[in-house]
Amino acid sequence: MHITQQPAERHTLAVVVDNEPGILARIAGLFTARGYNIESLTVSEITEDKAVSRITIVTSASPPVMEQIIAQLERLIPVHTVTDLTVAGAHVERELALVKVAGTGDKRIEALRLAEVYRARVVDATTSSFVFEVTGGVDKIDKFLELMREVGLVEVARTGIAAIARGKEAA
Repeated sequence: MHITQQPAERHTLAVVVDNEPGILARIAGLFTARGYNIESLTVSEITEDKAVSRITIVTSASPPVMEQIIAQLERLIPVHTVTDLTVAGAHVERELALVKVAGTGDKRIEALRLAEVYRARVVDATTSSFVFEVTGGVDKIDKFLELMREVGLVEVARTGIAAIARGKEAA
């Protein structure tokens, strides 16, 4: 019998955990042990007492491997819930990027024009450079960066993806 390997699919996971030392390393270790890359990772405290955090992980894996990863995440003691937002249905994903662009003359004018089109805000400016703040989906940010490369991209800092399910239910 020949087993067909299923292609990897992009998944966004929301993992709610007790905020304790070492949990992030343990979670990352599950991915490392299987040879899967974490494409985006964000962590933030989500309760007023700072006792609980939400980890948002974007990765690619076949459906059977993703099921195994989720099952193993759920078995970790400090993990409260694991939600595969991709499978759960409609969700919103956003990312923030700080983008430094250097240039003078026409390149400077073009950078400002493109920033306006992409609704990027100038958060710092000198006579020879700008730092733009741009938020949106991954595709929007990727396209903005591609265009900024043509007019003097110097440096990029990206937050990683924040994601939340649509509707009234919590993940």
